[in-house]
Amino acid sequence: MLGALAGVALLAACAAVAIGLGRHRWSRRTQYLRSALAAGRGPVMPAQVDLLELEGLPAPVQRYLRLVLNDGAPMVGQVQVRHSGSMNLSAKAPQWKAFTSDQQIVTRRPGFLWNARVELLPGVPVLVHDAYIGGAGTLRAALCGLVTVANQHGGAELAKGELMRFLAEAVWYPTALLPSQGVRWDTVDAQCARATLSDAGVTVSLDFFFDHLGLVDSVRAQARGRTTGGRSVPTPWHGRFWRYQERGGMLLPLSGEVAWELPAGAQPYWRGDIDAIVHGFTA
Repeated sequence: MLGALAGVALLAACAAVAIGLGRHRWSRRTQYLRSALAAGRGPVMPAQVDLLELEGLPAPVQRYLRLVLNDGAPMVGQVQVRHSGSMNLSAKAPQWKAFTSDQQIVTRRPGFLWNARVELLPGVPVLVHDAYIGGAGTLRAALCGLVTVANQHGGAELAKGELMRFLAEAVWYPTALLPSQGVRWDTVDAQCARATLSDAGVTVSLDFFFDHLGLVDSVRAQARGRTTGGRSVPTPWHGRFWRYQERGGMLLPLSGEVAWELPAGAQPYWRGDIDAIVHGFTA
């Protein structure tokens, strides 16, 4: 009996050491990516919101930006966000697991690092880095920070998907949707406009849909790379936003969901809430 107990204690100790090592390695990698993100940050010009630049934009875009921004307010240069929610880890059947995450964003040049912890089993997390830094995309996931289960870096398709994410999430830092920040707006219809953004030779477009209040209700990509069977398959994709509240002098959605649009119907894979958001302004 004592021998069995000693064996269990040894296994527990080894597991604790391994988890601690994984956490340490992941923390070092996170700090490296944060430093790279900060190093690529450029100045935001102009330094203040000028609503005169809205002239000539599609009517729903003008209405939205006038609702969520204040003329003369400082521009957003960086953002720190904390999320919580759930992620569907299976493409075949719902397998929702709780997650928490922190995210750093810089608006010029576009970039972000999403650092997440997904509870695969009690005490057994999958750690995730999803990033767009210096024009390159990164997606890495590791069990307990040690055993790699996904590792993608570089390539045009990954960069395109990550730049789409930056553009979709700009509803959390809406000064980045102004034309002076590189976004081109084109009319689709009375309730929809197309936003186009380019960076590092990659150009992406998303359709923004506005609700009866004039706020962004959802965004949609005609095709975004979805990894399946070891390859990236262009697939329609959308994100929805709700629960708008004032943060940092701007009106932002605090809840959202993203999904792939498959032949059998929409397949959500991320549902989350903003628990805290802090904007770094230019002035």
